[in-house]
Amino acid sequence: MKQHLTERSIKAMVPEIDRDVLVYDDEVTGFAICIYRSGKRAFVLRYRIAGRARHFTIGSWPDWSVSAAREEAKRLKREIDAGHDPLGRRIEDRNAATISDAIDRYLREHAVKLAPRSFSDQTSLLRKLVEPEWGTRKVADITPEDVDRLLAKVSKGRPRPRKHASKPSSRRSLIKGRFGPTPVRANRVGEILRKMFNLAIRWQMRSDNPASGFSRFPEVPRDRFLSPAEIKRLADVLADHPNRRCANVIRLLLLTGARRGEAMNARWDQFDLENGIWTKPAATTKQRRLHRVPLSQAAIELLRTIRSGVPADCPWVFPGDIKGNPLSEIQTFWEGVRVKAKLGDTRIHDLRHTFASLLVSGGMTLPMVGRLLGHTQAQTTLRYAHLYDDPLRAGLDQVGEALRPKLRLVRDDAPEAA
Repeated sequence: MKQHLTERSIKAMVPEIDRDVLVYDDEVTGFAICIYRSGKRAFVLRYRIAGRARHFTIGSWPDWSVSAAREEAKRLKREIDAGHDPLGRRIEDRNAATISDAIDRYLREHAVKLAPRSFSDQTSLLRKLVEPEWGTRKVADITPEDVDRLLAKVSKGRPRPRKHASKPSSRRSLIKGRFGPTPVRANRVGEILRKMFNLAIRWQMRSDNPASGFSRFPEVPRDRFLSPAEIKRLADVLADHPNRRCANVIRLLLLTGARRGEAMNARWDQFDLENGIWTKPAATTKQRRLHRVPLSQAAIELLRTIRSGVPADCPWVFPGDIKGNPLSEIQTFWEGVRVKAKLGDTRIHDLRHTFASLLVSGGMTLPMVGRLLGHTQAQTTLRYAHLYDDPLRAGLDQVGEALRPKLRLVRDDAPEAA
């Protein structure tokens, strides 16, 4: 059936009871109005490409006028003449991967290879900050502007709730940190997105990376080191604390500079106490590489003390409350110790910085410090370079004193000649 389609003629068409009816336009070949049994009407384009018959729905009437639908049909026919398949493209777009699909695959195929804590952190950032914003959007539709807008939102953080005077100060500080501005977190999200979109290119979800040049937020490195007085206060609190297991975790962190997860998941078969060696398996280290480090005599003595109090058949240095598992939580313990020792906002990770600062202040070279800490990039260790000032100044003073007589220098406090 073919006729010149108009608004009036379409309105007058009566639907069949048992079938849908196509009425073709006499002006554009393949362009038609479909009268459905339900009474609804829609403009369609019938065409063939590569030997296949296609039925492309342009839109419903009267949302689309006859003239607008006819012009769209003409445009589509030009695409078809050029060898393109509008219906095939629509199906591809409909089935295209969403951000939720990309996140699932990223976590399943890439992030799972990271250290457990890194995997947990990346999962949390993607699920809580990225997926709620972009989850249903197509991977191919994300633009660099979308990335910048998302990271700007992350950097601002969530509004801080009102603080109640009845709550402990330590809890208030946790709330402040959780809800305050987080430019560092925004940068971490940007780095994860850059990696995910690189993989999306390999997975043929898109052809470019919208996060490759994301706008980074300024970061102020946190260089928090415990002073000798703070170390003594911490040691005193640990010595008197009834929770010996958690207290020994803190002691081991301070004596070795290990990461929290490395210590809490340490097994006895990793230690050679006779030769003073700790061999950390690749699966437990952040850099995912085997890390073999020497132990100080103090660390060896601590481990031997711990060993005497752990059942002989227990593989864990710090057994957990659930049999067969290592200790899994120490933050609550640390919050209490931190307050008692008057350490301010010191984090557990700052014990690692303290360990490194003591090494550098003692004259150990940065490459050696990086080796002990398991750094894979020299830039990471350079944050401790300024700690060389004191030993360097002491050496300079020695040279200055040796040269003073030869250069005939007079001290400022020396008496003037009569």
